[in-house]
Amino acid sequence: MSRSQLAPGVEVVTVPGRGLAVRTADGEFLGVRTGDTAPEPLLRQLSGTATAAPDTGTGRLLRAFADAGHLAGPASRTPWPAARRDVRLVGAPALTGPLAAHLRAEGAAPRQAEPDEAGEAADGHPAAVVWCLDGPVPPGLWDAADRLPGRGIAWLRCHREGWQAYVEPLAATAGDVTSAHVRARRLAATPAHRELAAYWSGPRTSGAPFHLTAPAAGLLAALLADDLTRWATDTPATGGLPARRRLRRVDLRTLTVTEHPVLPVPDVAPMPGNAP
Repeated sequence: MSRSQLAPGVEVVTVPGRGLAVRTADGEFLGVRTGDTAPEPLLRQLSGTATAAPDTGTGRLLRAFADAGHLAGPASRTPWPAARRDVRLVGAPALTGPLAAHLRAEGAAPRQAEPDEAGEAADGHPAAVVWCLDGPVPPGLWDAADRLPGRGIAWLRCHREGWQAYVEPLAATAGDVTSAHVRARRLAATPAHRELAAYWSGPRTSGAPFHLTAPAAGLLAALLADDLTRWATDTPATGGLPARRRLRRVDLRTLTVTEHPVLPVPDVAPMPGNAP
């Protein structure tokens, strides 16, 4: 019998005068109607301390927990596939350092790469390329890397604009969202598109130097590592927007993460020729 049959993040509490309640993995409270079944055997089963098989009533409640997704599945963890272990990291060491530590812990084999190596992936055939910038993305910098998904190489990136950082969706196939798509969507979504384009192009006048804090860098690295691990192990994201259609904005002052949907930008149709 497993040590605990409740799924990670799910807990059961006894509410005075109201019986049992489930706190779900999303933080919601749901009442449990046990009927004529005593709650104690159920709690022993859920905590993994039961020494006997559940009776009929307790078994019915356990099936209800399972149907609702509140019970843990198999304890096995999907290992990082050997074919996807080669991950190239490019950019700011303040971000690639903690990211490499996360990826090694998950079973990947990350190593630092130069920008020209990442864009062309000439040194071998890596499974994925991650590019982290501690600043805005200059126009054209990521154009070559945007072609990586079409060659079967996953492409993930993040960058900082002042106190805001952006974690772009991972692109793994030719039809996924690239950095060019993100730029086009952001320009289309703001009335200050001329100002934003000028900011990206530079030059920019800045005040006191900005230093990415360790907690902020750790958060960005964790978000990138989670996206890459889920891609490598074919583990779907939980809740929110689909991972390949999700742009995340991180406020580096409060470490608040917001998600925004983003779609690929279709190619512009050619202008029709002059009619004869």
